[in-house]
Amino acid sequence: MKENINLSEFAMKRFGQNFLKSDYYKRKIIQSMPNNDLKVVEIGPGLGDLTKELLKEKSVIAYEVDKRLCEHLNLEFNESIRQGQLKLRCGDVLEHWEDEKLIDENYNLIANLPYYIATTIILKALKDDRCKSILVMVQKEVALKFSALSKDRNFSSLSVLTQRVGEAILCFDVEPEAFIPAPKVTSSVLLIRKNRSESDKNFENFLKIAFKQPRKKLSKNLAQNFSKDKINEIFNDLDIDHNLRPHEATTEIYYHLYKQLV
Repeated sequence: MKENINLSEFAMKRFGQNFLKSDYYKRKIIQSMPNNDLKVVEIGPGLGDLTKELLKEKSVIAYEVDKRLCEHLNLEFNESIRQGQLKLRCGDVLEHWEDEKLIDENYNLIANLPYYIATTIILKALKDDRCKSILVMVQKEVALKFSALSKDRNFSSLSVLTQRVGEAILCFDVEPEAFIPAPKVTSSVLLIRKNRSESDKNFENFLKIAFKQPRKKLSKNLAQNFSKDKINEIFNDLDIDHNLRPHEATTEIYYHLYKQLV
């Protein structure tokens, strides 16, 4: 880019972006990608450091919301764009996600997501049946909520939604010093391998009720919206402990409760 612009400062202020500059972690991310022939969709390429590595292996469709970064990427990857190896789409990726499909072919998603939008993007990808895997770098706290197993204190509605469609793996942590500018928290790289897709807003709303007060008993949370007698009956039929806390139930239990209560 010819302009004298502090890109990292600009992006941090407007879009919460932190650029990964560590070659070590860039290699680790590439090594964590699923080994298949699917196209790669990259969300938030930033300065294009990871994009450059991806293009050595795959063709890429990249979505960048920052107009000045788009100008930089168009210059930096002029040849790849001209040859059709890279398609750069400038604008908010959520506006491109129509009818729960981002592109019209199967793909692997990879992204270094700003913390404020990470959960929204991952949930959209879980519902997109064209998306076959999700490899994202997010705040560690977010990664733990998606990857936690039942009885883990981080087990949440996000964990249940992920387990309904596939398997989540916490690959590795990335310290703040690996970024410019350095965030105030530790990041983690999360891989979700999907075996199906599901979009059920009612189930999502049911899980919000179930996890509304995580320290309370699951039965008490559910009783705020459903018949207490019906809940007791279902718990007895399914042999569920009435003292169970939300994080102690399994994904299977949640789905059974949902089918009988909603």
